[in-house]
Amino acid sequence: MTKLNSAYWQNRYETQSTGWDVGNITAPLKTYLDQIEDKSIRILIPGGGNSYEFEYLITHGFTNVYVLDFAHQPLLNIQNRLPEVNPKQLIHVDFFEHSAAYDLIIEQTFYCALDPSLRDQYVQHMHRLLAKGGKLIGLLFQFPLTESGPPFGGSNEEYIHRFSPYFKIKTLETAYNSIPPRKGNELFFIFIKK
Repeated sequence: MTKLNSAYWQNRYETQSTGWDVGNITAPLKTYLDQIEDKSIRILIPGGGNSYEFEYLITHGFTNVYVLDFAHQPLLNIQNRLPEVNPKQLIHVDFFEHSAAYDLIIEQTFYCALDPSLRDQYVQHMHRLLAKGGKLIGLLFQFPLTESGPPFGGSNEEYIHRFSPYFKIKTLETAYNSIPPRKGNELFFIFIKK
């Protein structure tokens, strides 16, 4: 398997080999974020890439939003699109080495991009990063897990098994408003820290 390190992801961005990047916030996330009233909550978007979710939140008055990525290039892309953003909101670090406390963490094509051997570690670290009662929300793929990837697949059953020891599963259902190429292959979820 390809080593999914910082250099690998940096190369994907430099060569614009970013097939997962749809160029804007997707409807399931926009729909969820539009109903948040408290724009001061602390939000993290890990493995955020070009993070149109970050841009959407910033341009809609959210003040405490952070995007984290292993590769430097997507963070530069965000800085170029949003020069007014405080560089401290763009975190260049390995997700597993990051420590802070957030009220909300947004998952968008990060889980599926990690080596599947890191999935338990991902769940535990997400739990650590969330404040009491914090939420992990977003989209997870639902197609068979294969050796080839990223993206690596997953299933409803796997997610329940992996996340339920650490999170209350509030919502886990096929997204009704996915973009056409992902229709039927995305699960929208809301998990609340136990």
